[in-house]
Amino acid sequence: MPLKISPSILSADFAQLGAEIRAIEEAGCDWVHVDVMDGHYVPNLTIGPDVCAAIRPHIKTVMDVHLMIEPADPFLEAFAKAGADHISIHPEAHPHLDRSLQVIRDLGCKAGVALNPSTPAVVIEHVLDRLDLIIVMSVNPGFGGQSFLHSQLDKIRTLKKMTGERDILIEVDGGINTQTAPLVVAAGADVLVAGSAVYGKGGQDMSVYASNIKAIRQAGNLAVN
Repeated sequence: MPLKISPSILSADFAQLGAEIRAIEEAGCDWVHVDVMDGHYVPNLTIGPDVCAAIRPHIKTVMDVHLMIEPADPFLEAFAKAGADHISIHPEAHPHLDRSLQVIRDLGCKAGVALNPSTPAVVIEHVLDRLDLIIVMSVNPGFGGQSFLHSQLDKIRTLKKMTGERDILIEVDGGINTQTAPLVVAAGADVLVAGSAVYGKGGQDMSVYASNIKAIRQAGNLAVN
């Protein structure tokens, strides 16, 4: 399966999200990663379903929505209506994870689970058949620009064995760049979320997005070839 790159708009210029999204898609990204944070489950506050609905017309690929909110259940329908293609949730934020994943699928979205660095892979052992996507957090969630946690490589390998022949993608989020991309792909990652490695530290010309995405993809593919 071809490696997928899903830039996180958390690192984009929020004053021009539509243009930023169009730019990364023209630059060759596969998905658009949307980080939703509530200032409660994680120490940051970002966007909600209204912003997702506003940017949906600009997204021609896949809206990959990662809910770092607690509780998320009351908002699942709102994000689905806002146009999410994927909705990923954290096990700690849901007392009945199996039910929540089924709700996501019933809403017509792909269902994902996001695992924090301290969350063991075993927590999803009995909901694998509800999953389309597993996000491995290779940083502690809440902020962009953090350094990659190498401890998560073993978790990626464990999840790759757990999923077996199931049609479940493993997505890695946090500290992804040209140095870490081959490590996570070799461990079993299918999708790479990259924020600052695509968008830079701010103030970059959008023309660099294509070369940044290409560099991450090429680095990741080195682990495959």
